[in-house]
Amino acid sequence: MFLSLLYIAVQRILQLLLLRFQSMPSKDLEVIVLRHQSAVLRRQVPRPLFRPADRVFLSAAGRLLPRIHWSAFVVTPATLLRWHRLLVAKRWTYTQRPGRPPTAPEVRALIVRFARENPRWGYQRIVGELKRLSVVVSATTFKKILRAEGLGPTVRRGPSWREFLRAQAEHIIAVDFFTVDHGVVPPIVCAVLH
Repeated sequence: MFLSLLYIAVQRILQLLLLRFQSMPSKDLEVIVLRHQSAVLRRQVPRPLFRPADRVFLSAAGRLLPRIHWSAFVVTPATLLRWHRLLVAKRWTYTQRPGRPPTAPEVRALIVRFARENPRWGYQRIVGELKRLSVVVSATTFKKILRAEGLGPTVRRGPSWREFLRAQAEHIIAVDFFTVDHGVVPPIVCAVLH
């Protein structure tokens, strides 16, 4: 791409030097002919294909020309601005993405294996078991890995408290620790009464 961009730049510089020696009427006529050719091409080709070097050159030329002259371009001003933004974005790309590094594939496989082999274990228990194996993973990361694998939270371990009470209602013995039998008075109460 660099060589093709260099070729286009040298070609345009030579054309600018040749323009210096042309008369004004011939320049005006050339501009009119080029505009007419551009209009004919726009009618025939709905969407021209541009190489990366063409995009670089046109976006650089767009930065040098005032916006009122951008109608001379084959592409819309929005396209020129988008190409320029992409060039700037490529200039500032980072080799290392910011943020937390991804979880190692071995650790991901171990998490999925623990979750599949122990369906009744919760997130915290599996995270604790992994810590015993010297693998430190947060519960949030664990949840994200399971969601990515299509595994949801653990299966409910048993009935809810309400379901338990309904099932055991006939067999629960009513116990009230705050009931005082009136026939027997505790010794502490007797001491206070005297």
